[in-house]
Amino acid sequence: MAACIFCKIIKGEIPSMKIFESDKVFAFLDIGPLSKGHSLIIPKHHGAKLTEIPDEQLSEILPVAKRIAKALDCPDYNVLQNNGRIAHQVVDHVHFHVIPKPNETEGLGISWPTREANKDELAKLLDEIKAKF
Repeated sequence: MAACIFCKIIKGEIPSMKIFESDKVFAFLDIGPLSKGHSLIIPKHHGAKLTEIPDEQLSEILPVAKRIAKALDCPDYNVLQNNGRIAHQVVDHVHFHVIPKPNETEGLGISWPTREANKDELAKLLDEIKAKF
């Protein structure tokens, strides 16, 4: 946690282009944006993955993301949150991106390689998830 770049930003040890701050949330412009207005919203509670953040510390995240999206006035945008290296997480502090998509070339590019689902396997998976939920 002491070496976490986002924790340092929250503490003011590293400067940021702050958009919003509350007791639970800090939002700022990304310094390596995919498009104009690319923003990050982070909980002040440190945790590497979403499952490590207490629910009450997440309560403002999506409302703040929504307010940023409205302020950017871009009709198309992505809200993204990654967990773990193979899921493309680079900073080990939960963070949500709001990435405007002003045209086909700017913003986030996504490949979505869908596959045919087996209904019996899906039903079994559904039962397993519900049992653990």
